[in-house]
Formats: sequence, structure tokens, C-alpha cells
Amino acid sequence: MFDELRESRVNRLGMGLVFGIIFGFLLQKGGVTDYDVLLGQLLLTDFTVVKVMAAAVITGMAGIEILRSAGLVTLHPKTGSFGSTIPGGLIFGVGFALLGYCPGTMAGAVGEGRLDALLGGVTGVLIGSWLYAVSYPALERSVLQKGDFGELTFPALFRTKPRTIVVPVAVGLIVALALLERGGM
Repeated sequence: MFDELRESRVNRLGMGLVFGIIFGFLLQKGGVTDYDVLLGQLLLTDFTVVKVMAAAVITGMAGIEILRSAGLVTLHPKTGSFGSTIPGGLIFGVGFALLGYCPGTMAGAVGEGRLDALLGGVTGVLIGSWLYAVSYPALERSVLQKGDFGELTFPALFRTKPRTIVVPVAVGLIVALALLERGGM
């Protein structure tokens, strides 16, 4: 069934659109498309973003592990490198600090009609994407492959089954969420 869905480009694009709308709706309902909430996260005074993202990570990890264990999905991790991760993280952080939105929350805020996200965010994403595309050939030869760590995953790193990583990480995140709630954060 999943193979048939993946074979059609229209199906893939349609599923991406539907799941993107659902994701944006959930971000909005979780309160993380609000500039003041995002600013509070950056100032470490409002932990709504951490709570929503931790809940998403728990749900995603458990769901993917259940589907993988049932043989319904096959994971295809992408290669990575320090040369792409560190600059990408720095650019992401600068954009987040300057605008107050990450790409997902920016899209959700645009859906709410927030002009700062539309004008600053979409413009920034388009300019940044264009700059990256133009400079990609030079970056690929010089920076992006530095410190290549391949298709490394935590289960591969620790030479264990995915479930032995998923369960303790999920439990740890649940405990962290409970502590954040108990602390009134």
C-alpha cells in the first residue's frame, strides 16, 4: 500500500500538503506560532516550544518504531557531516534569533496572517534558499563534506536495536516534561 502511494509524484505532493497543513494546525494549536511564546523560549522564560517539540519527538519516535517493527516502513537515513551540520545550525539559529520564527513556526504564523512572518520570514527563506543554491557547487567541494559521518544513527552508533534507544529516550523526555510542568515552566 505505501509503495503504491510513494510511486506517484502527485500522491507524494498531496500527502506532503495534507501533512504540512496538519502540522501547521497543530503548531498553531500548541501556541508555538506566537512570537511572544518563541521569544520567551529564546529567553528561557516560556518552555511551551520545548514541551510541544518533546511531545512531537516522543510521538514520532514511537510511531516510526511501531511501523518499522511491523515491517510497514523502511528507514533510509541520509548522510551527514559536521561541515554541513554546524554551519546549517548556526544559520538556523541566527535566523531564529533575528526573526523569532523557525521555518515551521514561520509557515504556521503565515497561515495565521502574521505579516512579520510573511514579509521577513518568507523573504528570508527565499533569499537564503537562492544563496544556498547558487553557492552549493563551491560549498560541496570545500565545506559540506568535512567531517563526514555517513548514515550514522544512534542504534548503529551504540550497536543495538532501535527499540533499546527509543524506549529510554521517550521515558527520559516524559520525565523531563513532567519536571517542566511541576516546576511551572
